[in-house]
Parts: sequence; structure tokens; C-alpha cells
Amino acid sequence: MNERFTKVKSDSTHFWRSRTKNQKAAMIGTLVGVIALAAILTYFSTRTKMVPLFTELTAAETGEIAEVLTAQGVPYEIGPGGTNILVPEKQVDSLTVSLAAQGYPESGEINNSFFTSNAGFGMTDNEFNVIKLAATQTELANLIKTIDGVKDANVMITMPEQGVFVNDADQSASASIVLDTEPGHQFTDEQVTTLYNLVSKSIPNLSTDNIVITNQYSEYFDLESASSGSNSIDSVEGQIQVKKTIERDLQRQVQKMLGTLMGNDKVVVSVTTDIDFQQENREEKLVEPVDEENMEGIEISAQRITETYSGVDAASGTPEAGAGTDNFVDYNAVTSGDGDYERVEETINNDVNRITKEVQESPYKIRDIGIQVMVEPPVADDVASLSNDVRTDIEEMLSAIVRTSIDKEAAGELTDEQIGQKVVVSVQPFLGNDASAIQETPTIPWWVWVIGGILVAVILLLVIFIVRSRRQTEEEEEFTILEEQEQLMVNDINEEKETEGTVRRKQLEKMAKEKPEDFAKLLRSWITED
Repeated sequence: MNERFTKVKSDSTHFWRSRTKNQKAAMIGTLVGVIALAAILTYFSTRTKMVPLFTELTAAETGEIAEVLTAQGVPYEIGPGGTNILVPEKQVDSLTVSLAAQGYPESGEINNSFFTSNAGFGMTDNEFNVIKLAATQTELANLIKTIDGVKDANVMITMPEQGVFVNDADQSASASIVLDTEPGHQFTDEQVTTLYNLVSKSIPNLSTDNIVITNQYSEYFDLESASSGSNSIDSVEGQIQVKKTIERDLQRQVQKMLGTLMGNDKVVVSVTTDIDFQQENREEKLVEPVDEENMEGIEISAQRITETYSGVDAASGTPEAGAGTDNFVDYNAVTSGDGDYERVEETINNDVNRITKEVQESPYKIRDIGIQVMVEPPVADDVASLSNDVRTDIEEMLSAIVRTSIDKEAAGELTDEQIGQKVVVSVQPFLGNDASAIQETPTIPWWVWVIGGILVAVILLLVIFIVRSRRQTEEEEEFTILEEQEQLMVNDINEEKETEGTVRRKQLEKMAKEKPEDFAKLLRSWITED
């Protein structure tokens, strides 16, 4: 066995040493490629695809579901922020059904079904009122969610305490509602009115004056603005409301447009306006010629008289200086002999366009607009990842909005340079985009670990191979030296093989030389025995 191993090792060493450098490099490269391919195939074949099981959970619900999955031995991952939980794709359906049977996820909401499942005696009036109020708030929030543009709703209702006596004055209830609206969605006046009516009709003694509705952006939905269109334009509050409405509409329009292009979380829009609320009512009476080119009116009537006379004492002459040319009446007549007489008289009445205008101008005009847009590049840390073409397109779109929104009479004709000064596009990473998000530590990509592992494995294999090769070389040299020594060593012919008799004889000879007396006594004892 040792001889076979030695032979294989020597053949391998000889084969490796007989290869050229290119051949050795090709062999090592092939080995590394095979190992890398095997590692990649193993990784992708054994990798488990994780998909969301539940989303938008609270931290408490995520912890409870994680404990259940751990008890069942199901692998899971918790998404950023702790609101999502991911499980293997193949187990999503079964886990959804099993967890739903166990009551997960628990929403923590109380609705009207609570009374059907928990009806019974032993509940105090205070407990019943608290549960009833919570159920009412939940049902009202679910009702508001059915309106287009509302993703979620939080309702807080304050009910008045009932008096002990009958003659106590009834107090009114109040409600505060915060809507989670879809980005860029603009509610119509009918939808705002519907929201107020839904809440008002769902709660007794609740008037629309005691209802406050806002969205996640702290934008207030005013019922009066929705009912009347706007406050009085003559008041300061009405002018401020009109200015905010115009800026909000433009902001939502730009936000929706750029959000579709870049992503809603990568665009922040700010719009400022300068509104002219000066109103002017005037009456214009204009007189214009019908034929503006010749500055002539339209002929409405004409009279032409022609007189001719031939005979004795015919009058003839020329018009006086300065006389009109249309009517030859004033002239110096000269009496002469026989002759001809002719008089032509022409009267023409022309009329012009008489225009009467009663002009009532718009209650406000947009004199100036400023649009400031912050855009996060596709690669947050690389500002150059946003191409100049995309930035130019954004600026052109904003310039078109400015050009069509500004009143031409109030601002005059604006050049492209002037319009470009009203648009600012800033490309920067959003460092404060989500302050509540958990800061994730940067992780090394998986392929770096794979390549590093392959390199470490190759280095270890090379080290082991080099060490073994050196040991094999040393062992082969020692074995060769031993074989040569064995071949040179020749057994002595005169060498006597040691046996028990020769050993005794040597001992007796040594004893005779060193202790002759004892040797003599020994001989005597042997002779006596014989």
C-alpha cells in the first residue's frame, strides 16, 4: 500500500513538474472556475425566495407573529422598519390560513361584531359606552375608506356626557379625522361634502361645524370652501385661501407628473405665486371704421342730383376757392350768350361701428409663479446618475406650466430666459427622507463572500498541495538514500551469529580473564556434578 501511494505521489509530482507555466495556469484556472461554478449553482439552487406574508403591521404584531413562526420552525425575515414579515414563497398560502385561524394578524380594532360574540351580562355602563364608541369609530373609518382616494382613516370622536336631569342642556359631539390619501389625489368639492355628511349623519348631535378633516400632509379640507367654492375674495382670509388653493393645485399637478416619472418618494415640489386681486369693472364705448384700411364707414344712404341746360343765357363758372367738392352749389356764375349748363349734386351718408362693452375682469390674476423642485437621483449617492436629458425635460415641463399659468396682461410677454429664472431644479440625495426608518447597516454583497470563499479555498488548497509536495520530495529523497545505503552494505562472512551457546562461552571467557578464582570454583563445581 505504501509503495502504491509512493508511486502515485511520485507520478503526480513528475507530471506537475513536467508541465509548463501556461499549462499550470490553465489547470489552476480551470479548477478555480469549476469551484466557482459549483458554488454559484449551489447558492442559487439552495436559496429560498422570501416573499411578504403580512405588511404594514405594528411592532407588537410583528413580534407576536415572529414568535408563532419560531415555534412552528418556519424561517422568516423581518423587513425594514419592523412592519413587514417575509416567509418562504412556498409556505405563504398555508401560513396565511393557519395564522388566520389563530387570529393573526390582530388589528386591535373593535367593531360591531364584538357585541354579537361577547354579548352577556356583567358589563357595566361605562364599559359598554367605551366599547360602543370604539366600535363606532372603527365602522366610521371603514366607511370613509370606501371613498376614492382614501387609503386609511383614523377617527376620534368625543361624545358629550349625558346630564343627570332632564332639563340639562344637550351638548354637541365633535370629531377629528386624519385621512391617509393617495399621493397626488385631489378631492372634489362633492367628495369633501360627502365626507362631512357621512360623519355628521353617523353621530348624533354632531354638526359639520364640529368636524375637522385633514390628511397626512396637514392639509385641511374645508366644508365652506367646498360649498361656496371660495371665501369672499374681498376679505384677507379669502385672498389667502385663493392663493393657497392655486399653489396647492399647481403643487399637486407637478408632484403627480414628476412622481410618475421619478417616483413619489424621489420628488419634493414647492410652488409660490404672486396674485393680483385688483378688480376692475368698466364700460367701453368704441367707434371704429368699418373699412379700417381706408378709414371709411359703411354707406347707408346717398342722393345724387344732376341738372343740364342748353340755350340762351346759360350760366357757367367755377366754384369758389374753398368750396366743397361734393356739392357744387357755391360758385361764381357768369352770364354769357348761348351755351350749355350742367350741375351735379351728390349727398352720401356714411356710418361707423359703435361698440359698447361692459367689462368685468377676473377677481384675481397670477402675476408671477416660482416652482422649486428637489429630485433625488436614481442612485442616491451619485448625483451624476440623473442624466442631463432628464433634467432638461423636467425644466421644460415646468417652464410650460409657468408660461400657461401666468396672466399675459398682468405680466406681459415673457422670454424663455425670464421663464427659466422662475424654475429651479435641484438634484441632491434626500438624507432626511424618512427620519423614522431604521438605519440599515451596509451589508457586503453575497457575491463578494462567494468570491472571497473561493479565493480562500484555492489558497488553502495550494498551500496544502505545496506542503505535501515538499514532504513527498523529502520522503522520496530519504527513501532513495536508504536504498542506496542498503545496496552498498554487504554482510561480513566471518560474522558469527549469536546463539545461547556463544553468549555463554563469551561470558566464561570474560570471567576467566577477569576473575580466575571464581572461574576455577565454577569448574570444580561442574566436575563434582559430573
